[in-house]
Amino acid sequence: MRVLRVENALLWTGVDDEVISGATLEAHDGQIVYAGPSPAPARHAAPADELEVIDAGGQFLMPGFVNAHTHLAMTLLRGYADDMPLKPWLEEKIWPTEAKLNGDDVYWGALLGAVEMLRCGVTCFCDMYHFFAEGTQAAVDAGIRALPSGVLLGFAGDPMENLKKAVDFALPFLEDENSLVVPMLGPHAPYTCPDPLLEKVAAAAHEHGLGVHIHLSETEHEVQESLQTRGVTPVRHLARIGLLQCQVTAAHCVHLTGEDIEILTEKNVGVVHCPGSNMKLASGFQPLPSLLAAGATVGLGTDGAASNNNLDLLEEARLAALIHKGYTGDPTVVSAHEAMHLATCGGAEAVGLGDRIGTLEPGKRADFILVDLSGPHTQPLFDVLSQMVYDARSSDVTTTVVDGNILVRDGEFTRLEVAEVVAKATECAQRLTQA
Repeated sequence: MRVLRVENALLWTGVDDEVISGATLEAHDGQIVYAGPSPAPARHAAPADELEVIDAGGQFLMPGFVNAHTHLAMTLLRGYADDMPLKPWLEEKIWPTEAKLNGDDVYWGALLGAVEMLRCGVTCFCDMYHFFAEGTQAAVDAGIRALPSGVLLGFAGDPMENLKKAVDFALPFLEDENSLVVPMLGPHAPYTCPDPLLEKVAAAAHEHGLGVHIHLSETEHEVQESLQTRGVTPVRHLARIGLLQCQVTAAHCVHLTGEDIEILTEKNVGVVHCPGSNMKLASGFQPLPSLLAAGATVGLGTDGAASNNNLDLLEEARLAALIHKGYTGDPTVVSAHEAMHLATCGGAEAVGLGDRIGTLEPGKRADFILVDLSGPHTQPLFDVLSQMVYDARSSDVTTTVVDGNILVRDGEFTRLEVAEVVAKATECAQRLTQA
């Protein structure tokens, strides 16, 4: 039995707003058995060679961040096509370049993204991209928790054959309930997937118990086009064809009507707020205060590094807590405490893993981070959760643990050679973007 114990920590379990000083967390074989005040209750003694103790030295111990929407291997296109509207950005730059991708590109681009996220305290991510087998292998090699889905497009190859490949890829992972890989199906969006494909996706998701990851109501143009061609909003359309009967993670959800919000809440759709990407592409502001008031399930995502341009979930939490105050004129909307929930437990619930991760409580998997709040920019400490959102930086994360495995310790990676990953990913990026 592997036993990992963290001692002398400033602990936030994520269950409520309580922060506990001098706390202890203990995990057995990657499962949390205790998280609370010291001393921990007596447990079965573990052999010395199977016990690992981390002295937190007063650092902040909290659940790992969940990046609920990204396209990980788009790290290869970071900075390649900036300051463009979404439609020409996709059609003139991104899609033509992605047509040159091969599996090796996606592997190294995804591994670069995993390195970035682990160093920023992200322990789980929900991904949609091409060559999903290679992208998933990168996540496995990095040791990060992943929800991969191969992107399905109505105009790329044989959509039904691509769906079959996605299902065949997913099924073996479903046999291992302890796997760090939880596959999903990834229809890109209602405007790129014809209804017969979306209906087949819904049927396959129901049959095999798979989640669905989709872009939804990202731009005003998308919504207006749906109203003109179908007579309903994209949200209403997905509800009408039955897709929202599945466990759905819907990215962006920027342009929503009151009825849309009611549907998303009623169907328990995991809504993913991507404030950085939405602002950079001028897509607009998600009605997050209204979603939260309605009781919707909401998490945070970065989107891909080509439209953000980083994978820093703490930055997304800060943006979520700030931008809605600005346009509503109400400084009380989306508090820092709510933003921390969105970045952790909210994200876990939005991707369908709320029963496994997102909080540090007995029975859940040991996905957590340590954050050094001793720097001058975070002192003095009055409200730790508030100061995490408004003061801390992702570089303050010192230790990242996934499923009880220490992947970053004191800022150093334990299983990845970062210089090699950066060099290989750079080679791939240069080949893809050269004329």
